[in-house]
Amino acid sequence: MKVLLLLGLVAVALGDITRFEGEKVFRLKPVLDEHVTVIKDLAKSIEVDFWRPESPELLTIDIDVDIRVSAIYLDMLYTILQQSDMEHEVLIEDLQTAVEAQADSGPTPRTHSYTKYNSWDKIQSWIASVSSSNPNLISRQVIGNTYEGRPMNVLKLGKKSSSTKPAIFLDCGIHAREWISTAFCQWFVKEALSTYGSDSQMTSLLDQMDVFVLPVFNIDGYDYTHKSNRMWRKTRSRRSGSSCIGADPNRNFDAGWCSLGASSNPCSDTFCGYTPESEIEVKNVAEFIRRNKSIMKAYITIHSYSQLLLFPYSYTYELAADHSELLKVAEGASAALRSLYGTRYTSGPGAATIYPAAGGSDDWAYDLGVKYSYTFELRDTGRYGFLLPESQIKPTCEETMLAVKYIAAYVQKNLY
Repeated sequence: MKVLLLLGLVAVALGDITRFEGEKVFRLKPVLDEHVTVIKDLAKSIEVDFWRPESPELLTIDIDVDIRVSAIYLDMLYTILQQSDMEHEVLIEDLQTAVEAQADSGPTPRTHSYTKYNSWDKIQSWIASVSSSNPNLISRQVIGNTYEGRPMNVLKLGKKSSSTKPAIFLDCGIHAREWISTAFCQWFVKEALSTYGSDSQMTSLLDQMDVFVLPVFNIDGYDYTHKSNRMWRKTRSRRSGSSCIGADPNRNFDAGWCSLGASSNPCSDTFCGYTPESEIEVKNVAEFIRRNKSIMKAYITIHSYSQLLLFPYSYTYELAADHSELLKVAEGASAALRSLYGTRYTSGPGAATIYPAAGGSDDWAYDLGVKYSYTFELRDTGRYGFLLPESQIKPTCEETMLAVKYIAAYVQKNLY
């Protein structure tokens, strides 16, 4: 008689906080079709948390696979790996230890810090204070509320002008567990305000253009990762008749919706949603960009991890009409980033560079007419994955600023 394995990673719950004692993160290296089959079969037997690629549908040979596995399934996994003779390594020995080690030792500051992973409450207070700090350079507007009713504040950075200026849209935190992403948007705002007047490039940018910054896209999910489950990825929407919560907001845009690299299963981490823009957060952002389409010249979205600078397309292997120019800018931005600490990024169209993924925000923005549309996958390449230590926030943000400023400067030079 077959033993039915319960779906869902088993985590020890203390109160409402999910814990991950004994869980490991593996890197599997499938080089044969049978290796891919083995991993897919494993995912059908137990719920495997795919860190990279993001779902079993995206598996192919010669692409490393990073997965999180619960402690109770480790013996089974080791047996399967031994039988299949698949090369593998353990990236994270004990996930709970890694979660706890992500924060620097020492007392947690009561207020917002640019070198800490701030809770949503601290970010919300920061948004209120920073948006009133320099009314000539920054303002804020609420573009709608999240599913759970939290306001989505967009910060507008730019020298006040009597006329409408061309703009760039920058968002962070579309996937809840990618904390380094949200840290970057806060860092960008700090740098823009503090270097205006002293940094000629930033001064010129904010004089000629506006930068709209959405510090946290998926606020409900982000708050949940701080208070309940550090590994949560999706939104927190609910639908009557389904016990599964949330959708992947970066599969919910109307760009090849729910085709390659997206799942129609509401329980999947890459669930595309019930319709395009079914997630209110996605709808709020899409409507804001549509309303401002005439001035929107670039769209930049920040993710982690893998050290990639991607551009359309991800929902098809076809090259974008502006492929050559987009690649040239991406390679220039990657070189600028590398100049500081030597961090290497790979540039290219999403589908061919990493894997196909339909319903992404960058593809949607590009198809809308925002030519310079880019996705950053920040540090690292897997040693820490989504648990990049706080000690790496500053260098990661510093080098990423160079790349974003490179793209912005290029866009600025090519406005007309």
